[in-house]
Amino acid sequence: MFQKKNSALLILGHGSTENPDSSQPTWEMVDSISETGVFSSVHCAFWKEEPSFRQIFAAIDEEEVYVVPNFISEGYFTRQVLPRELELEGDTSHKHGKIIHYCDPVGIHPSMTGILAERALEMIGESVSPADVALIVVGHGTNLNKKSTDSIKTQVDRLREGYQFGEVLDAYMEEAPFIADWKTLTDASNVVVVPFFIADGLHSFQDIPVMLGIESEPTVAASQMEKFPESPHSFDGRTLFYSRAIGTDPSMAKVILDQVAHFDEIH
Repeated sequence: MFQKKNSALLILGHGSTENPDSSQPTWEMVDSISETGVFSSVHCAFWKEEPSFRQIFAAIDEEEVYVVPNFISEGYFTRQVLPRELELEGDTSHKHGKIIHYCDPVGIHPSMTGILAERALEMIGESVSPADVALIVVGHGTNLNKKSTDSIKTQVDRLREGYQFGEVLDAYMEEAPFIADWKTLTDASNVVVVPFFIADGLHSFQDIPVMLGIESEPTVAASQMEKFPESPHSFDGRTLFYSRAIGTDPSMAKVILDQVAHFDEIH
């Protein structure tokens, strides 16, 4: 593993004023990467929570800072909001008295494909053959930036090419194909839905289960439950498995480090 003993790592998250679980995976990544000793220090900052983007550099002593967005896609936030809020001028900026390297978001790294596949296989266990499964990767979808769905479409293409699932589909909360229409998107008897989100937050934990028909109305936040709701669920002779958000996987810490290594490789 590479060493950045004189540099700091800054992980950026969205955060939420409505759901306390939104920032939890990012804080967990800070702890996990700090334990490796790769960086002199590891920090995080959020769009909707404290510490904020505009406050964080004052808390970082190191002159060189690698910034990794803990975001699932390369779109509106990673290409417009975050650089603006951090006052960045490009891939490497000299701002706030520091040298700041802005890396790609975690969700577009190639290793995400394997994490998605492993999560789906973990959900079905040994009782169901992957060939008999339709895997649906679900995202938010937005009209703000069409690139926001590119990362999901890329993962779907890679999953189709590299794994033996019966079907691999993409679906979204706010644009077609809609996840609420999952029953008509596939006629497979076994369906695995993996949320391509960072956290078990408002959308993935409370909204999508209602769209799937698992819940009749949004539940309390994940942190207020003793454990994640169990799968599978039965619908008219069909079996639906619903996963935790992919960003909660412990392997995401390595993806963050891989994005730092990728930045150094191409610059």
